[in-house]
Amino acid sequence: MSHFIINGGKRLKGEIAPQGAKNEALQILCAVLLSPEKITISKVPDIVDVNKLIDLLRNLGVKVEHTGPEEYTFQADDVDIDYINSPKFKNQGAALRGSIMIVGPLLARFGRGYIPKPGGDKIGRRRLDTHFIGFQNLGAKFTYDEESQFYRVESPKLKGAYMLLDEASVTGTANIIMAASMAEGTTTIFNAACEPYIQQLCKMLNRMGAKITGIGSNLLTIDGVEYLGGTHHQMLPDMIEVGSFIGLAAMTQSEITIKNTGYDELGIIPSTFQRLGIKLERRGDDIFIPEQDNYEIDTFIDGSILTLSDAIWPGFTPDLLSIALVVATQAKGSVLIHQKMFESRLFFVDKLIDMGAQIILCDPHRATIIGLNRQHQLKGISMTSPDIRAGVSLLIAALSAKGKSTIHNIEQIDRGYQNIDARLKALGAEIERV
Repeated sequence: MSHFIINGGKRLKGEIAPQGAKNEALQILCAVLLSPEKITISKVPDIVDVNKLIDLLRNLGVKVEHTGPEEYTFQADDVDIDYINSPKFKNQGAALRGSIMIVGPLLARFGRGYIPKPGGDKIGRRRLDTHFIGFQNLGAKFTYDEESQFYRVESPKLKGAYMLLDEASVTGTANIIMAASMAEGTTTIFNAACEPYIQQLCKMLNRMGAKITGIGSNLLTIDGVEYLGGTHHQMLPDMIEVGSFIGLAAMTQSEITIKNTGYDELGIIPSTFQRLGIKLERRGDDIFIPEQDNYEIDTFIDGSILTLSDAIWPGFTPDLLSIALVVATQAKGSVLIHQKMFESRLFFVDKLIDMGAQIILCDPHRATIIGLNRQHQLKGISMTSPDIRAGVSLLIAALSAKGKSTIHNIEQIDRGYQNIDARLKALGAEIERV
């Protein structure tokens, strides 16, 4: 097990570029199973979760070539569908939550898709009902073996259907889209997730020959086709990294330029951080954040305390609420952070309190942050990363803190952030991987 040792309190300076989008990559990589033709994907992030999924595809018989920096080709012309019955598959699939999205493509092309109960972040209950209800709407038979903890769906031929999703699940929407793209007839998905990741998936499938309309809205119409071909696809920049770097600049009082951000796909992320008092400037597709000694949290129009909460797109992504919470600890003013989707995602605040932050954890979903306006600098401590986003939030706190911090279980951070220590060093951070 590795850990980071950070000497905090240093102002950083320079340019940093976001990796390819992790959440998009997990969908796009699963989509290669829909075609026997070669598919080229660029801006693939070199992170643990993505590399685990690529290994899973290899074991399914997909031909994988690493053709250049951040670029791979995939060809699923000889898939070993029986691998999904193997003990090795059970271990591989259970180690990665994103593996759930192989089920839709396998079901569409081979008539069956199995997956063990998947792992991932320990951030609370993350149900899979939306995925399997969607497959059942398309005519698949669903079974769950409690003893082996295996989910199974089977159908000789999927048929298009109208469905109203019970939640706008991003991975659920992606899985259903991939299954419906080769179903017989027309599928209409209402209350579909419409994140840029979903838009990217739909555009890729359309280039492969799918017929998907309504892209960018929560009402998708999919006319099923019999065959999907090859294509080239490039990932968007990772919006979660962009938001993380905005927070990093503010907390460390640093002048940082974030390069090639995919600004037009960031939604309300920049304006949300501006409401926390952070100055930022769009320069083409880059974001420039100047050195800022102090920043003040906005209030609502009537003067009441600002509330930041997560919401389905185009609302504020839950993956950045942890970053916003950390940023608020050194701001002037107060804010209520309301994490609606996951009941365990705020439990990392005890570490911030140990560092000197003024935070009231109201309940599993809400925390009130009383900004210190830098009057009391956070102090370095030893802590453990509980999940990807909390881990990076603690890393940002440590970089701003006085003294030495140690962060254990950094494998969680590596699951979502590519070579983060090397990239931070390039900005002047004192961070070592041990």
